Amino acid sequence: MTAHPSIAGIPLVLGGNVFGWTANGDEGLAVLDAFYEAGGRMIDSADVYSAWAPGHKGGESESFIGHWLESRGVRSEMRLHTKTGMLTRKIPVQIGADGDPDLYQPEQVLESLDVSLERLRTDYLDLYYAHRDYEQLEVGQIVGSFDGAVKAGKVRELGASNFSAKRLSAALDAAAASGATPFTVLQNEYNLVARNAFGPELQALCAERGIAMLPFFGLAAGYLTGKYRRPEDFEQGNRAYRVKDYQESGRPMLAEMDRIAEETGASLPAIALAWLVRQPCIAAPIASARTAEQLHQIIEFTRLELSTDQLGRLTAAG
Repeated sequence: MTAHPSIAGIPLVLGGNVFGWTANGDEGLAVLDAFYEAGGRMIDSADVYSAWAPGHKGGESESFIGHWLESRGVRSEMRLHTKTGMLTRKIPVQIGADGDPDLYQPEQVLESLDVSLERLRTDYLDLYYAHRDYEQLEVGQIVGSFDGAVKAGKVRELGASNFSAKRLSAALDAAAASGATPFTVLQNEYNLVARNAFGPELQALCAERGIAMLPFFGLAAGYLTGKYRRPEDFEQGNRAYRVKDYQESGRPMLAEMDRIAEETGASLPAIALAWLVRQPCIAAPIASARTAEQLHQIIEFTRLELSTDQLGRLTAAG
């Protein structure tokens, strides 16, 4: 996947959803410093981060990352990814909700891009995503609107997030037919306990069309760290509500991961990501860390070689 200019450094994209929210101030800066020092060169954000938090309106993550980039003077070394399409009237849009398809009007995409660039303190993005699909729109309209961001000289590469195989295929065909810039990266949810959003059809499409997959929730919103085991664990923390669906179904996976941890001495996050990066078309997983200590635990996966047997057991446990 090295042909994609958005892919650089160690095979990990640092998730930016925590910055300006649960990773703030010196603690958040320490995470970014540690990531850079470890060879990390890709950071993912979105204009909607973290509009869900009380008192936030979206853009907090981009502003925090922009401050770090400017203060460290490392913008030219980093591959900066962000997204638009899920923040309407300062309200975050859920994937299954109707949302606001006007967010993908050409002028709105450019306006949102300029706001993101200002927050990030840069004049270009390495990768700009359509954060979700609006199926009520002709896919060619979405392609054309994001192509405008490239033609404006402000974006180097385009990505699609939360797209189905049917719609991604149609978007690629529309770009080819019109001469527009195609999506070359996909960002859907995919991990050991949630695999439906990157099933065989999408995997085959990405392999055939040379699409790099950068899956979000590589650690299943923290579930695969192993810290959610007892009923009371699912009632604590900022992200506990996201992992309640795994309370029963995820137990066999954690049990298998525990066995592999005993065999290898590796942490559960490292095991989860070491499996993920070995799956078809995965160029790099996306994972976030609230502290530098958590980050070092995550990066351990880059040094972990799971055996064929261990990979198979993890696949079967899901």
